[in-house]
Amino acid sequence: MAVFSYVARDQAGRTRTGRIKGKSADEVASKLKAMGLSVVRVETVGGRGIRLPFFGGVSTKDLAIFSRQFAVMIEAGIPIVQALDILSEQTQKRRFRDVIRRVKEDVEGGKTLAESMKSHPKIFPHMLVQMVAVGETGGALGNTLKEVAAYYEKMDSLKRKIKAAAAYPMVIFVVLIAVTTFLLVFIIPRFAQLYADVGAKLPTPTMIVIGISNILKRFFIHIVIAVAVLIFLFRRFVKTDVGKRMWDNLTMRLIIFGSLIRKVAVARFARTLGILLSSGVPIMESMEITAKASGNKIIESAVLKARKMVSEGKTIGEPLRETGVFPVMVIHLITVGEQTGKLADMLHKIADFYDDEVDTAVSGLASVLEPVMVVIMGVFVGAILISMYLPIFGLAGTIK
Repeated sequence: MAVFSYVARDQAGRTRTGRIKGKSADEVASKLKAMGLSVVRVETVGGRGIRLPFFGGVSTKDLAIFSRQFAVMIEAGIPIVQALDILSEQTQKRRFRDVIRRVKEDVEGGKTLAESMKSHPKIFPHMLVQMVAVGETGGALGNTLKEVAAYYEKMDSLKRKIKAAAAYPMVIFVVLIAVTTFLLVFIIPRFAQLYADVGAKLPTPTMIVIGISNILKRFFIHIVIAVAVLIFLFRRFVKTDVGKRMWDNLTMRLIIFGSLIRKVAVARFARTLGILLSSGVPIMESMEITAKASGNKIIESAVLKARKMVSEGKTIGEPLRETGVFPVMVIHLITVGEQTGKLADMLHKIADFYDDEVDTAVSGLASVLEPVMVVIMGVFVGAILISMYLPIFGLAGTIK
C-alpha cells in the first residue's frame, strides 16, 4: 500500500487535510467519501511519512529541543500552525520533520494539537501528549511546553550520566578483547611453533593457552558469527516483557552499577510523576503514564501495583512501601507530601536529590573503576604472556 496526502472538505465546508493508506488514489477518494468528505485533491507521497528509517530516530534531546523552541514561539504569540511549520523546517532529522508536518496538517484540518500528536505514539510519548492536552485545555500551552522541555532536558542529562559511567569500563573491555585476540591469533602461534621445533616439554598453563589459540585461529569466523548471533538473540530477548524484567532485576542487583541504576530509576519516577501532577493530570492517569515511562520493568510493576491500591482508597506512600522497590527516604518524603498537600513539589525535590546522588555516584564509579579495570587488564594479559615464557624459564634452569 502507498501513502496518500489529501485535501478535502467536510459537510460544514471546512478544509480537512491528512494522510491515509490505500492501493490507489481512487480507493483513497472512496474512503474519504465514505467518511462524508468532499475530495479536493489526493496525491501520493510514496509512503515516506509512514515508513521509518532504521537510523535517525527521535531522542530525548530532540524532544527537549522541540518542546523548548515550541514554547518560545507560542509565548511569542506565533500561531500553532505557523510554529509547527517553522519547527519542521528547522528539524534536521527527516523522520521527525515528516511527523511534525503531518501534525501541522492535522491541526490545519481541525484537530487539536494533542489529538494530532497522539496519532504518532512512536514519536510523541503519551506523557507529552497528555501534558499538551492539559495545556491546551487550560490555555497555558506555552508554560506547559516549557515544563515538558525542562523534564526532557533532565531526562537527557540522566542518560548522559549513565553513558559517562559506562563509557570507561566499555572502552577497557573492548581494548582487553582486542589485545587478547591479537596475542592469541598472531603472537602465541609463533611461540607454539618455536617450542614445537625445540621439542620442549610444555607446562600445563602454556598448553592451555596454545590450545585456546589454536581453537580461536581455526574457528575465528565461526566464533565471531556465534557471538554476533548471541548478541542479537540477547537483544531480542531483552525487548520481550519477560526478558526486560529479568534484565532490569539483574542490573539493579549488580554490585557496582546496581545502586546507580536504582537511583536513576527513582529520579526518573519522581520527575515524571511530579511534572504530571503539577500540570493537573489526574493521579490515576499520572501513575499509569509514569509506570510506562519509567523504562524499568521492576519500577513499572511497583507503580502499577501501587496505582491499583490507590484506586481502592489507599495513599500513594503506603503501597509504594509494600513493593519494597523504593528507598525508605523516598517513601517518607512522598507520605509527607501527601499529608501536606504538596506531593508534586516533594516529588520534584526527590528528583533533584537523586540527580545529585547520580552525579556523586558517577564520579565515585569513575575513580573506583579506573584502577580496577587497569589491574584486571594487566593481570589478564600478563597471565597469557607469563604462561608462554614458562618453557623458556624451564630451559634456562636446565642449562644451568
